[in-house]
Amino acid sequence: MSGPVGEERLAETAQAALGASADGVQVLAFHSWGGLTRFASSHIHQNTWREDIEFRVLAVADGNKTGVASTHSLDPSAVRRAAEDALSIARVAPPDPDFPGLAPPSPVAHAATFDEATADTPPADRAAAVATALGEFPAGMEGAGYVETVGDEVLVCSTMGLQAFGRTTRAGISVLAIAADSSGYVERLERRFSDLDPRVLASRAVGKAERSRDPQPIDAGAYTVILEPSATSTLLQFLGYLGFGGKSFNEGRSFMAGKIGEKLAADVITIVDDATAPDALGLPFDFEGTSARRVVLIDHGVATGVVWDRATAKKAGSESTGHALPPPNPYGPLPLNLRMATGEASVDDMIASTERGLLVTRFHYSNVVNEKETVLTGMTRDGTFLIEDGRIAHGVKNLRYTQNALEALANVEAVGSETEISTEMFFGGSRAPALKIRDFKFSSTTTH
Repeated sequence: MSGPVGEERLAETAQAALGASADGVQVLAFHSWGGLTRFASSHIHQNTWREDIEFRVLAVADGNKTGVASTHSLDPSAVRRAAEDALSIARVAPPDPDFPGLAPPSPVAHAATFDEATADTPPADRAAAVATALGEFPAGMEGAGYVETVGDEVLVCSTMGLQAFGRTTRAGISVLAIAADSSGYVERLERRFSDLDPRVLASRAVGKAERSRDPQPIDAGAYTVILEPSATSTLLQFLGYLGFGGKSFNEGRSFMAGKIGEKLAADVITIVDDATAPDALGLPFDFEGTSARRVVLIDHGVATGVVWDRATAKKAGSESTGHALPPPNPYGPLPLNLRMATGEASVDDMIASTERGLLVTRFHYSNVVNEKETVLTGMTRDGTFLIEDGRIAHGVKNLRYTQNALEALANVEAVGSETEISTEMFFGGSRAPALKIRDFKFSSTTTH
């Protein structure tokens, strides 16, 4: 079983690249290791361990021409060759008038996001978590899912004298309960494996599958919905991709462009990006080595800002907020640690206050219909329920939604008091509460 390489050894190897005869060199080193135990049909069918290391070298030639090359080796000679390749690419690359130069050194907080026990989790412990989860399943119901534990190290250093190092861990458990005509799903991610309770998670998944047996058909249309945190996170992460980044904002593609200071969502909606929060999964710096800042994106419904890297900030006459992605990067900066402020309601409170509506566990296969208007479409999955007279009446067959995400946030009537992390992201994840939303649009039905 592997373990940390450490800042000293990563920096020592990176020095081989910093000696290249370029106008400037930045080295971004990744080291990741971890185990994944997957199960289906109520049996473990895959147990894997992986480890990877990468040195990604950016070289600068003629002031504003850049090239990037990488190697998956700790050998200094391989890193030196990557630097030479990057420089060769830079020399034939077109000039980039928006290149802001390499980042200068800046103080970076070393957040305590590394848990040694999580990084060192043996396969037997992951298997035991699977066994605990499956122990909650009744006869005639099958379980599927995964248990994963991961450790990461990231180093950014450059010829500007910058050196930033961070080490993080994350753990995840997913449980899918499958009955003859229904299913239930729960997924949870945290920084520490010990914060995950497979028995509780499995019990929730099983309960959803039990309650949604014999699902009934329901007409498409606009409904009051209660989105559990996983479904809320889908909306949140798409909004992050579609409009909270500086590049789309500068280019006028963002729904935030021309809207700063305007009301876009309900008063109860506040969205920030904060990699430095104690319960965040991210790093305290970005992939240019700039310290990550907490950025308020929507404040009590009002659009207040977007995230920047050095290039987009230069173009906008602003400053980097520490949200650069690894080079080469066609997307510009993105918020990788989104979070929505909590409210005071529980999911039970929301159900009790709903005369007729739908409870949605999660969305599946969501895609963008209209980028600027934030129209999304996708399916409900693994636990969709009709609410009548303040109670869950029965499970319903899944529906396709086609909904403007910002309009949904403008129609929020209540926000949950607890949050959960979901992620489709690189080095991060969104932390979201449940939401009660009126007039959420479902465009078609399904047969199951």
